[in-house]
Amino acid sequence: MYGGFWYQLRNAFNQRDNSLYKLIAINVIVFFVVLIFRVFLTIGGLGGVYKASLSWLMMPASLPKLAIQPWSAFTYMFLHEGVFHILFNMLFLYWFGQIVYQYIGSRKLANLYILGGLFGAVFYVLIYNLAPYFSGSVDSSMMLGASAGVFAVVVGAATLTPNTTFFLLLIGPVRIVYIAAFYVILSFANSIGANAGGELSHLGGALLGYLYIVQLRKGRDLGVPVQKVGLFFEGLFSKRSKVKVSYRKAKAAAESASYTTRPTASGTSSSPKTSKTELATQEEIDRILDKIAERGYEALSKDEKRKLFEFSKK
Repeated sequence: MYGGFWYQLRNAFNQRDNSLYKLIAINVIVFFVVLIFRVFLTIGGLGGVYKASLSWLMMPASLPKLAIQPWSAFTYMFLHEGVFHILFNMLFLYWFGQIVYQYIGSRKLANLYILGGLFGAVFYVLIYNLAPYFSGSVDSSMMLGASAGVFAVVVGAATLTPNTTFFLLLIGPVRIVYIAAFYVILSFANSIGANAGGELSHLGGALLGYLYIVQLRKGRDLGVPVQKVGLFFEGLFSKRSKVKVSYRKAKAAAESASYTTRPTASGTSSSPKTSKTELATQEEIDRILDKIAERGYEALSKDEKRKLFEFSKK
């Protein structure tokens, strides 16, 4: 990825294969939108309306409630109410997400986050409905936050490269496998506490993160359905502009061939090769971008990195 953190965040939706910054940007945007509504509605004496509206986006433990708001299994993983809640989630997503991105690429990072959030929600609902301990609170329990998806990324990174070392303040160098293990054990210990639902979703996300990487090493990508859905919506938004650009190039090439064709010394005609060269260059760049998405930026050769850099300056 070119540019610093803030550059990437500002341009998250203007670049391909940039899921790490897209995920962070979506979480931050949703946080501020919810914050603005919360402040204005509360000041206007409509705090109850705010809470009722937010509950339609939160993940319920109750199966009847989930049945009438199934979208909440997705929306809850982008919701935060507290500043420190979103801050620590996004820091962990950024630190560990970079590792995942470098090793398996942008699309699989997005797969890992989304699947972790979904599996965390499933794990949360199952435990709340099956364990006698939660029987009295299942109807009133709801949760929100990116933690399940973030835990999937954290454990996924630790499974990919357990010996990678982080330097922690006051502690020093610590391998990420120990960092991931510490937070998983902490979530397990707190799974009967005040935030039991959130802690259970952490465990579900962590389990998914481990299973995803193990299956990926065996050649099976559990995130293919998620990726297909993402590509479908991506195609809906980009299809119109692609057709328009292709039409203009084709028209320009036709006009160039009609007016600039000249006989050569051998009696044959020579037409400009500019459009053909541009097409080949674009195909090569697309191939490089696909390689980044599948294997990460570090998998590129020096020549591929150079070509990508030169192309980005056009």
